Amino acid sequence: MTSFEEFAELARHRRTSLVMDPERPVPTELIDQLCELATWAPNHKRTWPWRFAVATGAGRARLGEAFVADLVAAGIGDEGKRTKTRTKYLRAPAVVVVATRPHDHPSFHEENRDAVAAGIQNLLLGATAAGLASFWSTPPVADGAAARELCGFDPGDRIVGVVYLGWPTGQVERPARPAPAIRHLTA
Repeated sequence: MTSFEEFAELARHRRTSLVMDPERPVPTELIDQLCELATWAPNHKRTWPWRFAVATGAGRARLGEAFVADLVAAGIGDEGKRTKTRTKYLRAPAVVVVATRPHDHPSFHEENRDAVAAGIQNLLLGATAAGLASFWSTPPVADGAAARELCGFDPGDRIVGVVYLGWPTGQVERPARPAPAIRHLTA
């Protein structure tokens, strides 16, 4: 069992970085283990909302093209943004697209997204423990049809995060964090 100190050190040293080798593959088995680890996040009402798609090799360029199609369909961005979107997923050897399943009940719908976000944190901490660098990015369009279709997600699913995974090629400085504002309620 991990001590609190070991876990705190892992969380504080999580590698939020794109300083990684885009050519060195991340084993599929490791990526699958990280996605499975994500499913251990708290999930109220046990709706199991997470959806995963992994882009490697030429799939990363296909992901970029799908996101560009969604940008165009939504009327977002200029040609510069679209050009960057086409190639940005090539910066890492593996890109995990994580989506949430919707729910008819408004509170459960929000809780599903919260569960998926907590799951992404599990994935990121697991990646750090495995020696990987990782970076959580926002999708260009969270509900774009082209990316959802490419990823095999259902029409109502919404992309919560795009996680880059790869082997680090350098160190990045950890930013200082402000102390949390904590109000203790006693008597």
